[in-house]
Amino acid sequence: MPRTESNPVELGFQAPDFQLPDASGRLHGPGDHAGAPALLVAFISNRCPFVVGIREAFADFARRNAPRGLRVIAINANDAEAHSEETLERLGLEATAFGYDFPYVKDETQEVARAYGAACTPDLFLFDAAQHLVYHGQFDGFRPNNGVTPTGESLQAAVDALLAGEPPIDRQVPSIGCNIKWRPETQAAVAAE
Repeated sequence: MPRTESNPVELGFQAPDFQLPDASGRLHGPGDHAGAPALLVAFISNRCPFVVGIREAFADFARRNAPRGLRVIAINANDAEAHSEETLERLGLEATAFGYDFPYVKDETQEVARAYGAACTPDLFLFDAAQHLVYHGQFDGFRPNNGVTPTGESLQAAVDALLAGEPPIDRQVPSIGCNIKWRPETQAAVAAE
């Protein structure tokens, strides 16, 4: 479990569009939420301890903020051939087991992860109504075995500022998690970027 920090991404970055399938075969992407006050694109995993430790709090965070206009799309970009717990079918089971009320989709080619500059799980990208990046940082201070209860306070502060019409929060602590499990044919390209 290599600890990997999220890549630096400039605020204002336009959300790359995509259409990715959930376990039922339905396609989802940012275009489905055009004009929503806030869109969170979250790269997560079924196996990473950094995600496993927050998944219930993350599902609760999404439910709490949905009535305020936050839309969430969770993406799994890990190599499912090397890690069977990351298959599209397993995404559906995970979503049901942990009450994900948002699409949990598979980036099989890993092109979307590369377009976003995603590096780890969790890797969180919060966009405004024009789908420009306003936050790219941690969920909160939780790390496996550090005794911190996950609450989502860092991400919540960013959502609150966005929905209140305030500028992006100044303190954006990078996310730390497991590295994305790149497919062998993608690894070299990612290393060169």
